[in-house]
Parts: sequence; structure tokens; C-alpha cells
Amino acid sequence: MEPEMIIFTIPILGILLGFFGVWTAHKQKLAKLELEARKHAAAGSSEITAQHLGLIRELQERVQVLERIVTDGNYDLATQIESLRDQRPAELERLR
Repeated sequence: MEPEMIIFTIPILGILLGFFGVWTAHKQKLAKLELEARKHAAAGSSEITAQHLGLIRELQERVQVLERIVTDGNYDLATQIESLRDQRPAELERLR
């Protein structure tokens, strides 16, 4: 290789290595940002999942209470009492 060619090639290689270093740093920064975005997305979805689970538990408890009320023997009695209360004003009207 001729000495003039070596003198010309060395600066070009230096510039190319500089561009490669900038490009590599940029890629690393993008990878870190993407990783952080994924972590935040996962954290957000876990919060929503926890909220949904809490709501499901609350609704299950309410359904269990309603099932207990309906299957309780006194529920039928309470319904009969309420129906008698509804009939009472009608009977008073008939008596007048």
C-alpha cells in the first residue's frame, strides 16, 4: 500500500469509527427506553388487574349475601308480609 493511501485511509477510518460509536450509543438508548416502556406498561396492567380482582371479590361477596337472603326461610315470610301490606290498602278501599 502506498504511503499516500495510508494517510488518506486513516482519517476516513477514524470518522467511520466515530459514526459507529454514535450509532451504537443511540441504539443502546433506544433499547433502554423500550425496556422502561415495557416495565411501565406491565406495572399499569398489573394495577388494573388488581383493581379488577378486588371488584370481582366484592361482587362475589354481594352475590353470596343475596343468595343467603333468598335461600333463607324467613325471606319467604318477609315476602308474604309485604304482599299482605300491599293488599291491605286495597281491602280498606273495598270496605268504604
